[in-house]
Amino acid sequence: MGIVVTLAFAVSATAVLSEVWSKEWKTLLLSLQVTAPFLHVGGVLFMTLLSWPIALHFFRMNKRVHQVCLLGVYLGVLFSLYLVPLAMYSPCIREAGTLGPKPTLLGHRGAPMLAPENTLMSFESAVEAGVDGLETDITISADGIPFVMHDLTLQRTTNVEEVFPNRTHTPAALFTWSDVQLLNAGAWFLSWDPFGTVSSLSPEQRALAANQTVPSLAEVLDVANRTGRTLLFDLRQPPPGHPYRDNYLNITLNLIHTHINSSQVLWLPSDQRGEIQQVDPELQQTAGQTASIQELQDNHITSLNLHYSTMSLQHISKYRSVNISVNLYVVNQPWLYSLAWCSGASSVTTNNMLLRDIHTPLLLVVRLTHTHTAVPCDETHTHTHCCSLW
Repeated sequence: MGIVVTLAFAVSATAVLSEVWSKEWKTLLLSLQVTAPFLHVGGVLFMTLLSWPIALHFFRMNKRVHQVCLLGVYLGVLFSLYLVPLAMYSPCIREAGTLGPKPTLLGHRGAPMLAPENTLMSFESAVEAGVDGLETDITISADGIPFVMHDLTLQRTTNVEEVFPNRTHTPAALFTWSDVQLLNAGAWFLSWDPFGTVSSLSPEQRALAANQTVPSLAEVLDVANRTGRTLLFDLRQPPPGHPYRDNYLNITLNLIHTHINSSQVLWLPSDQRGEIQQVDPELQQTAGQTASIQELQDNHITSLNLHYSTMSLQHISKYRSVNISVNLYVVNQPWLYSLAWCSGASSVTTNNMLLRDIHTPLLLVVRLTHTHTAVPCDETHTHTHCCSLW
């Protein structure tokens, strides 16, 4: 019974973990693309150090069969380690001089580590931090005003429970713009401290964060236009029965034409893309999923917005060869940013503004041809973190 219960628990735990970590498994595989060369060297060194106790134990064994088994296992593992490089792949193992420019940064809902997400303070903070573009999500209010909101409801990032206690779970699109303006969109950030960064804010910054409201799309467009940043946004279609369900695209387009140059907008909505392209060919048509090059070109797609788990040097190179750029989201860790750089991504959407301070990929291995000597690291060299023979 104990064995059966243990087995059932192990199977259940594995199933739950696989479901919860469905995307994280891909992240683990991606991390091996960065760390595999160094893990391999560590494995070889460990087996070398292990050879001494293995040899000592080998000669102390009395039975020949045990000696053969021990030596066979050891040599089998060691031989496997020597074969590992044949199957090893990493875009960060590359020829000298082939590394492309570093990916530019798009502030994910502004700068959510420095200010409440999707507020004017957040977008202004992202601009001050040096991002090249802004990313956000747009909802159409019940009276036809596009405003910034990621979630389907207002519960997580506003005080809707206090102001409208009976409408806590009402879709955000069913509120009028005047109702939305009554809500506080910053106090939650100070109490939840989602990234553990509130303590780094000055008293003035905390006071400013505590009084943020939900901005309209027009306000965000003005920020992007004034600062010369690009703007990538996802536009949610209003729910059935919404008075502007059928013309929400036209409302958004009219707003763009009066507040910003269309060439600064990465147009992500896929509905009626052909008609939108005819109305405004200056928009940077952006797709949220991969497709054949022919299909992308037929739809005038100039950029792709993809989850980082789909990262592939071969695919990104294929798209960039026909002038289709690739943006990866949401990239927060330096090692993941380094991998995106090595893979040739044009830009990344991030919460972490400190990625701007990375000037060369971490754990970069430069492969030299026709030489058998290591390249010394030079502080003035482009690859200052690791320049070695692989």
